Amino acid sequence: MRTITIMNRVLKELFRDKRTLALMFLAPILVLTLMNVVFSSNSSTTVSIGTVSVSKSVNSDLNKIKHVNVQKYADYASAKKDLKQNKLDAIIQKAHNKYTLTHANTDSSKTSAVKMAFKSALTESNMNDLKNNLLTSTTALKKVQKQLVTTSSALAKLQVQTAKANKQKSINESTKLPNQPQKETSVKHVSSPQVLNKYVYGNSDTGFFTKIIPILMSFFVFFFVFLISGMALLKERTSGTLDRLLATPVKRSEIVFGYMLSYGILATIQTITIVLYTVWVLGLQVIGNLGSVVFINLILALVALAFGILISTFANSEFQMMQFIPVLIIPQIFFSGIIPLDTMADWVKGISYVMPIKYSGDAVSDIVMRGTHITALGSNIDILFGFLIVLTLLNIIGLRRYHKV
Repeated sequence: MRTITIMNRVLKELFRDKRTLALMFLAPILVLTLMNVVFSSNSSTTVSIGTVSVSKSVNSDLNKIKHVNVQKYADYASAKKDLKQNKLDAIIQKAHNKYTLTHANTDSSKTSAVKMAFKSALTESNMNDLKNNLLTSTTALKKVQKQLVTTSSALAKLQVQTAKANKQKSINESTKLPNQPQKETSVKHVSSPQVLNKYVYGNSDTGFFTKIIPILMSFFVFFFVFLISGMALLKERTSGTLDRLLATPVKRSEIVFGYMLSYGILATIQTITIVLYTVWVLGLQVIGNLGSVVFINLILALVALAFGILISTFANSEFQMMQFIPVLIIPQIFFSGIIPLDTMADWVKGISYVMPIKYSGDAVSDIVMRGTHITALGSNIDILFGFLIVLTLLNIIGLRRYHKV
């Protein structure tokens, strides 16, 4: 009986807690819906290939392959420039009987797609060459057959003439046919061309994890800073420390900046630790400047700090703070770039533009894999600063609800 009484009391408390009910029922549905939207709208990856001095037949066969865009270049330097600017996924250059494939290799799936497309186009081109050579050989063979028919007719006439002769020996000597000149039929031998693969980033063993590790690095920076800052300010508020501060002449903006600076120092140390561990221990190859990678993640950490402080104002306990993770943090994984955004439908892709991790992930990936200078990442950095300013202002405004008059 007492057990039933305890059960009823716990159930009543649970049903009164709307956020817990939402976490149990709505959060899983939201995550599953997002996964369904992301994966069901996923289409084949489109690759862009630049060709230099490649035959028309190979270019034509490449163009016939679905999800392959081919652009011809007059020289390798122009193609290399577009490859560096992320306009191309690979360059195919032909010199004599040798093909050189230069892959950006920032996405292993695109690298594999380029290799398969080139192999298919080259095989198709070689088959066409063999068909043409076979047709030439067949034509030459028909000419030889005509010559044999003519020779056979001449031989038959000669045998009739020799039958009228009296002496067999003289007949045999006189029946020697002059050698008929025959045209040599040469068939072109289609030799297999050499294929050399080069990689701007990594090597042939570079896999999918190498592509997502810069994004995962940013995600973990964002997640832990968000969680720690939110929990810390929540504790300050529930313990009464924040109320006592608000009762003093201290301005709300000074309180917000004070918290952001203090936790910002910890976030800086954490960010540097995560970045250095990823590079030195996990062996992440960084083509660009390592300091730029740290700088981008520091901005993201400050955004996460401001975001965590803001969300903590809507929670009354640590458990309620945790309830925001499935709704606000997990969806960012799907739109951070771990799943290629260019394979999604346009309306699904639009959701990613409100995710801070999307911009930091793009910026860090460009620095790590393409060696992009930080000055060329203006839009991504500006948007991250925009998030930081807006969230900081919302924090200052949000403290009004706790101001003691």
